[in-house]
Amino acid sequence: MNEDIVVPITAFLSIFVFSPLAIAVARLIWRRAANPPLSQAMDADTSRRLMEMQQTMEAMAIEIERISEGQRFVTKLLSERPAAALPAPAAKTSAPKRGL
Repeated sequence: MNEDIVVPITAFLSIFVFSPLAIAVARLIWRRAANPPLSQAMDADTSRRLMEMQQTMEAMAIEIERISEGQRFVTKLLSERPAAALPAPAAKTSAPKRGL
């Protein structure tokens, strides 16, 4: 390649290709720094709703624990009961069939 052509090609690329790209990237960085993303900023209503959800979940967890404790208690009572105290199984009786 001819050395006389390298300098004009480099100047052309620098002025018309790389400079607009550099300016566009700089503007993008500038805009992002000036306007923080909205997803990180939480308003008061969202914060209040999240707190209510957390309290509701904690209340549900307590109720579920109470239910499971009651289930364990009933299971323990039924397993400790003597076999004589259990009701006798009902005898199966077949009803006579009626013919039409």
